[in-house]
Amino acid sequence: MSQRRVRIDIRGMSCANCSQSVADAVGSLDGVSEANVNFATDEGTVEYDPEAVSLGAIYEAIEDAGYAPVTESVTIGITDMSCANCSATVTEALEGTPGVVEADVNFATDEAQVRYSPAEADLGDLHDAIEAAGYAPVREDEGTDDTSGGDARDAARRAEIRRQLRLTLFGAALSAPMLFFLVEKLLLGGSVLPETIFGVEFGWAEFLLATPVQVVLGRPFYRNSYKALVKNGRANMDVLIALGSTTAYVYSVAVLLGVIAGGMYFDTAALILVFITLGNYLEARSKGQAGEALRKLLEMEADTATLVDEDGTEREVAVEAVEVGDRMKVRPGEQIPTDGVVVDGQSAVDESMVTGESVPVEKGEGDEVVGSTINENGVLVVEATKVGKDTALQQIVRTVKEAQSRQPDIQNLADRISAYFVPAVIANALLWGLAWYLFPGTLAGIVEWLPLWGLVAGGPGVAGGGVSVFEFAVIVFASAVLIACPCALGLATPAATMVGTTIGAQNGVLFKGGDVLERARDVDTVVFDKTGTLTKGEMELTDVVVLGSDGGPRADGGGAAPDGGELAARARLDEDGVLRLAATAESGSEHPLARAIVDGAEARDVDVGDPDAFENVPGHGVRATVDGSEVLVGNRKLLRDNGVDPSAAEGTMERLENEGKTAMLVAYGGELVGVVADADTIKGSAADAVSALGERGVEVMMITGDNERTARAVAQQVGIAPENVRAEVLPEDKSDAVEAIQNEGRKAMMVGDGVNDAPALAVAYVGTAIGSGTDVAIEAADVTLMRDDPLDVVRAIRISDATLAKIRQNLVWALGYNTAMIPLASLGLLQPVLAAGAMAFSSVSVLSNSLLFRRYTPDHDYELLGGLRR
Repeated sequence: MSQRRVRIDIRGMSCANCSQSVADAVGSLDGVSEANVNFATDEGTVEYDPEAVSLGAIYEAIEDAGYAPVTESVTIGITDMSCANCSATVTEALEGTPGVVEADVNFATDEAQVRYSPAEADLGDLHDAIEAAGYAPVREDEGTDDTSGGDARDAARRAEIRRQLRLTLFGAALSAPMLFFLVEKLLLGGSVLPETIFGVEFGWAEFLLATPVQVVLGRPFYRNSYKALVKNGRANMDVLIALGSTTAYVYSVAVLLGVIAGGMYFDTAALILVFITLGNYLEARSKGQAGEALRKLLEMEADTATLVDEDGTEREVAVEAVEVGDRMKVRPGEQIPTDGVVVDGQSAVDESMVTGESVPVEKGEGDEVVGSTINENGVLVVEATKVGKDTALQQIVRTVKEAQSRQPDIQNLADRISAYFVPAVIANALLWGLAWYLFPGTLAGIVEWLPLWGLVAGGPGVAGGGVSVFEFAVIVFASAVLIACPCALGLATPAATMVGTTIGAQNGVLFKGGDVLERARDVDTVVFDKTGTLTKGEMELTDVVVLGSDGGPRADGGGAAPDGGELAARARLDEDGVLRLAATAESGSEHPLARAIVDGAEARDVDVGDPDAFENVPGHGVRATVDGSEVLVGNRKLLRDNGVDPSAAEGTMERLENEGKTAMLVAYGGELVGVVADADTIKGSAADAVSALGERGVEVMMITGDNERTARAVAQQVGIAPENVRAEVLPEDKSDAVEAIQNEGRKAMMVGDGVNDAPALAVAYVGTAIGSGTDVAIEAADVTLMRDDPLDVVRAIRISDATLAKIRQNLVWALGYNTAMIPLASLGLLQPVLAAGAMAFSSVSVLSNSLLFRRYTPDHDYELLGGLRR
């Protein structure tokens, strides 16, 4: 049993009991032999068997105990990976490095996401582990002037594209004549071309053309095959290519030297490498295009900022020099340099690059703005609140990249297949090559009725005068090795996931992982929190009712009496008059209901003054003196306690309350004069979101702490069935309510925005936070909606559905291709060069299919392919 000791820095411990709790949690894991935690130094040492328990499990145990082990995360670019087996090899090497908590290596993005303990490992250790596995890490400090702002990974990708292009052109130039040789042999029987070319024997001419191709284009495959087999003990795609091309080349050399009799396949050996290299070039280009949207997003960051000093002077600085608290002037047409809050000015801001919303948003003093968005018209002065890597744009890019590294569960199937695929392919090729050598007549008799027999492969000599038995066995072996490559299989899921998460970001939907992207499509129940999710979360004035002499609503809306006589106070008031009294009385209160009345009056251009006297009556309302008379604004009890009978307004009160509004009585000079009502108004798209979810067959529910009457009124307005409303749910009970829903066998998506929603978001099958909500809610969620729009819930599910459909298409193509082509090659129906071309085409087709997905728009109510109505 191998033992490893690791030191872990731990945050959140406040006493010796905390350290003991951590030690007990870690010590209970199988494979942990010793766990010591020191509260005084905020660190622990753990001795464990890495074969029995992972460092990730140890960190998870500490987190489950309620404490925070210190880690850092880094993204490392990697070159030389050629298939999913390579990424698996690098993952194992990184996870075997002391101090690495977890590692995800994505073949489609050529990147590794690594989480590690800075107390045990550093970036150099991670680079060393990648190099020890036989691959080349992209060191960020190795960038050149061509790095576009120091991005060494992009520079490495561009260099790889150029290298593959140079190799392809070099190989194509030498192999072009041999393409004619191949066509002449296959279609014309080898009877047209002369025996010598420019005095050089035909076979030696092919040798002179093919050898540089074999050396130059074949070198990377030989090098990588050596690393895979000798260093890592596993075969990858490069092994298959090296085997296929070398078999054709060595066999041809043996024939040329007279060692054996048969035909020469120099053209095949060279064209195999050219086709594969061309495929690698197209693949590298496609990978670059798949990540292009995120790079363009980052390129849109502002380069400079205009700082405004305390004395009013302005100076231009690089955006990297802006610090939290600095004030920046943003003129029309300029980008807002960093996240911040408007302290002066008013303007419309185009936030489409972050939220996907094309309509500019009005911003004024106190409003938050996002860095890199565009100021449309007015001049703004913005105080920086987040700079550098903390800005919303940087966080979006970071979230998307992390999501691309966390693959869907469906990828596990592809990874398991890929792990055994190459050895199985080699074994299959050896088996059929040997079978054709030992039993050519029997096999030929079985398959010679096939229409392609003899046309593509020529058939062994025993079956009709074609090539020799040994030569045909070599052809079968080379073809069967080349046709079956796990490259397309390895690209099927990550390529589609990469595009899907990017589409989400472009539409204001951030998935925290490919696994989340996969789960969202399976949601059958969406549970909305009410306040701030279906409603705006802000009280607004909705109704002003003037009461007549009988206590009922005035039919004429108020106004002076026709005879101009001295009538009761209520007869002299219209709606604006009632609202002026209520707003003036409430102007001294900070209660949300009071602020809504005051704001509503100001919005209607009603003159709101200051009361002569003011008294807050907790739980009931306010008492104030306005124009020399007493004004009461509040509930029934407030009026009764002050000698005013509220019963005449009972019908109006009940009507408003049944609509989910908070109704308040207004009395003036001892008489009941009106009713004002506030409500947390429904978001404009809430009903559309509920309707769209219902059309998909998703049941919609609502959880709220509000009373039953208000909850049912809101549910009725947005279209949620009364039986699906859970009202008067305490904040601490929301997670239990979600669990109870899921215990019925449902897969629930919880949608919320507040601190009290975080536990419910965490236990839901998919937790979704409205982006305008709190950081705690966003951190607990699986999906973050950047816009304050319930319809984005529908968009998230549609993007998930479309991405999984694309993944299935890719997997069907990759698996179907191999299922169809391996038997053809094994039966001798494919020339090796055609097998190589088909293999290269399979990888490019999977990537191309994924790139077509970039055109998908979730607002279109159909699947990308097939046109199926959702």
